[in-house]
Amino acid sequence: MRVTKYVITSPVSEILPSDIAMKIYGSKHKDVNVKETCSGVMINGEAEVIDSLVREIRAMDPAGIFIKDRGFPPGDPRRCRGRRGGGARPGFYMIESESKMLPMISRALADKGEAGPEAVEETTEKKPLKVKRLEEIVKEELS
Repeated sequence: MRVTKYVITSPVSEILPSDIAMKIYGSKHKDVNVKETCSGVMINGEAEVIDSLVREIRAMDPAGIFIKDRGFPPGDPRRCRGRRGGGARPGFYMIESESKMLPMISRALADKGEAGPEAVEETTEKKPLKVKRLEEIVKEELS
């Protein structure tokens, strides 16, 4: 089954969408479609291949790279703005607003030492982020 995923980078990450695209192009997985966007990369391919790529990509910056499912492959006529007469693509404004929160989420993950599902599974005792620390992160980001 073919799937499409967004690989979104946090604005504070040192990893650029072009770095992710180059990592994919240099990987052993050749049957993957890649489309670079302003907020990251869309990848489309077989589910097993995409899952493997996602693990490799997340390892580049576990607290600064986020993965999101997409229902349509790149260039799909139902979503392609080239076929709809231009304008912002459906979902652009949602990703734009979500991206504004990513720096705070990245910092919280880095402070907690948990950078994704893999890290959470490895820890035996889960401790919530202290409210005071979360407030500090929010205040620092808003100022």
